[in-house]
Amino acid sequence: MAENSLKLPAAMSQLSDLLASAQSAGRLLPAAKINLEALLAGSSHPVTARAIEELAASGAWDELNDRFFKTLAFGTGGLRGRTIGRVVTAAEQGAGGPNGRPEWPCVGTATMNYFNVSRAVRGLIAYAKRHVGGSRKPRLVFAHDTRHFSREFAEFCAATCAALGCDAYLFDGPRSTPQLSFALRELRADAGVVLTASHNPPHDNGFKAYFDDGAQIVEPHAAAIIAEVNALTSESYEPLAAAERGAITMLGEEMDTRYVALLKTLLLRPALLDSVRARIVYTNLHGTGGHIIVPMLREFGFEVATVAAQDELDGRFPTVASPNPENAPALRMAIELAEASGAEIVIGTDPDADRMGVAARDAAGRMVLLTGNQIGSLMAWYRLKTCFELGWLTDSNRSRAVLVKTFVTTELQRAIADGFGVGLVDTLTGFKYIAGKLRKYEDAIPADKKGDYRALGQEATRALRLEYSRFFVFGGEESYGYLGSDAVRDKDANGAALMFAEVAAYAMSLGKTLPQLLDDIFTEYGYHLEMGKSLVMEGADGADQILALANSYALYPPSVVDGTAVLRLRDFAKQDLFDQEGDALPKEKMLFVDLADGRSFAVRPSGTEPKIKYYLFGKAAPGGDLASAKARVSSGLDNLWQWIEQDAESRRQPAL
Repeated sequence: MAENSLKLPAAMSQLSDLLASAQSAGRLLPAAKINLEALLAGSSHPVTARAIEELAASGAWDELNDRFFKTLAFGTGGLRGRTIGRVVTAAEQGAGGPNGRPEWPCVGTATMNYFNVSRAVRGLIAYAKRHVGGSRKPRLVFAHDTRHFSREFAEFCAATCAALGCDAYLFDGPRSTPQLSFALRELRADAGVVLTASHNPPHDNGFKAYFDDGAQIVEPHAAAIIAEVNALTSESYEPLAAAERGAITMLGEEMDTRYVALLKTLLLRPALLDSVRARIVYTNLHGTGGHIIVPMLREFGFEVATVAAQDELDGRFPTVASPNPENAPALRMAIELAEASGAEIVIGTDPDADRMGVAARDAAGRMVLLTGNQIGSLMAWYRLKTCFELGWLTDSNRSRAVLVKTFVTTELQRAIADGFGVGLVDTLTGFKYIAGKLRKYEDAIPADKKGDYRALGQEATRALRLEYSRFFVFGGEESYGYLGSDAVRDKDANGAALMFAEVAAYAMSLGKTLPQLLDDIFTEYGYHLEMGKSLVMEGADGADQILALANSYALYPPSVVDGTAVLRLRDFAKQDLFDQEGDALPKEKMLFVDLADGRSFAVRPSGTEPKIKYYLFGKAAPGGDLASAKARVSSGLDNLWQWIEQDAESRRQPAL
């Protein structure tokens, strides 16, 4: 990592004096000074000192505070932070890198760089070794998306892994997050990492960690891994002797083929595609999804056009303000192409292809965006209906079938589950909790019956789950994440694209548009509408504001909201709460408020972005005039958000 052309500051004592003076003057946070000095002591890379000296000499104290106000702690999801600073120093810019990025990642303790990635991967390796127990070399799998430094970080992790006595598997190019989960399970590996910040802005990157079941790390492993990582204060380590090191194996086309073979099993009625083939416009938003989705859909006969300008793998995501298919502007170019070509649906995936957004043509011929709740509900309804039609589910085994969603995902899916007489389980926010349910259902199958569960086909595993455990039909979350198989343990936009294309083909077979099919579901199960809102607060001050605002709801819970009495308040951080299966819920900073008129809202700080999130829910009973119900529910949620915004502003005042 050393770069001889860069020189350390001539007098570190001058820098030390400058930092001390800035702290005394109130320009440099005390915590930032402590973390800054710790990084200088723990990093041997010359860019570290050069970048800090540049920022201090220029008086960029806000930038230094943002970079050093905390140490980027390894959490249950791994690491995530800026890899390119708001201010890029000459030392970081260096000779420059691909796509106009700096040569070196952002220096700081609160940022994504080799210092923090080194700590993260070495802590994960240490725990994997302890978990394996010395019986063999641990196996770790590494994948990455198209973001700045993702490939370099992945190669760095694999090399570190091998140097410390583990076998590493590294994908030969950008791959999706769900494919990392699949490969980890397929290879019977002990842990895995994907270098991605999902749909975050281009300046971010992350280190998302997985354990041996293919899911993101949870307890009891999480706390132990976090302790290993956070105990490391230096980026340097001593490689093992050559004979004790591990090997690096590249993963490529063969692993793609195995993954696609699984995805193909997600089609419930393949014969439907023989006569009905939807025309699709697809965009991967400069990310990884096109590698799997486009050839797979075309193999099944779908007419797929792509947005040429967005096919390019580019971590700048130059054609969009945000590479997030949740946001309408991200799909603008794809919708324009659909309008011009007459395609029935638009599908977009985020850079690591775990989230999928959709637009569909309505009866008037207009392309309309569907929400994550609506997309998931269409798939949940269709898959349940078809499972019964195929005879997989019957009156005798329907109690074994289950949908799994998060608490902040639409209650329409509960109404659908109730209508089919199957179970529904709510989890906390985060797909790792849905994956935890899948692990529970797999573990409930007697060992002498399941054998090597991962080697079994989907028909065999479905039979086992229906007899001894619970059959996971579908799972999802409002933030555009969906899953239709327990062979992958994270949300999967590759599989979701195929599942949703089948729903589109089904609607066409009835002579209906997808919005019309959705209206049929609303008519039967009641109109449900949700709104996702957030307040963004960036930087060191923003983190404090988010925490204070989140805490205020627990300290001062509302009793009346928008003129309506609060019927129930669930504080997930303080109350002992249980899911529908009687399992205790981990504590999480989230408050859920149910109102007497049927509206409700939840509030929680984002775990990955500098924002506090609000989830608003409204509904109307089945029957009656659907247009009137839509207007009434929509107006009610608009009023609710207006009240929440005003209330949040008052809660941010110093008086609280």
